[in-house]
Amino acid sequence: MAAAFVDRTSTVPDMNLWQLTGLQLVRFSVSYEVGSCQFSSKAGSFGGRAGRQPLSCAAMFHLHCTKKLLDRIKPEIAEPGQSDTALGNWYATAIFRKPQVALLVSERTLLPVLMPLAPAAALGRRFSAHLALVLKEHGVPSEFIAQEVWRMDTVQYAKTANRSVVGILNEFVKQAEFWLAAYAYEKGDDDDLLAISAKLAETPCSPLYKGPVSPDKALHELVKAGAQT
Repeated sequence: MAAAFVDRTSTVPDMNLWQLTGLQLVRFSVSYEVGSCQFSSKAGSFGGRAGRQPLSCAAMFHLHCTKKLLDRIKPEIAEPGQSDTALGNWYATAIFRKPQVALLVSERTLLPVLMPLAPAAALGRRFSAHLALVLKEHGVPSEFIAQEVWRMDTVQYAKTANRSVVGILNEFVKQAEFWLAAYAYEKGDDDDLLAISAKLAETPCSPLYKGPVSPDKALHELVKAGAQT
């Protein structure tokens, strides 16, 4: 059964980023421990697209990329589908400045995440560590973060399919370019990317106007709903 698990300490180059959040992700055959919270694949659950779901070894998420990002990564393209994560499918694009940055947005909450683009071929595999940093910045409970990372064990790349999310992605790119210049972002300044991601999440987004209005509020509503189910 151990072969079904991904040892993230070896497959995710940015795993040391966990240290920046105070999160400790430890691999124990069938259980993970994050901070003071420990849970197992048999007992764990979370509020996702089908309510509270048991954790499984076959968890995966879909990463819908713009054409310019797909051209850079050159991954195997899968048919669109539903992710096993609470935050749903993710959309991503590249910001070709120096240094180059990737911008990812949750289809379900429109939560934005900025991270270094390189190495681009490992973007999907590296993403969970950067998402954990952003979730921690938003005050999301450690248990939710651990379960979300668990659900991102495997990535399937796909073409963009939701025009509304692509529109939000493009708007975030414009704002991100402004803030990256304002912060004079340089390679290795991951705290800058974290701060800018948090700023973008406060932006009112038209698809959310009838509800939480901004991605940060949509995130907290999702987390709260999952805790109550």
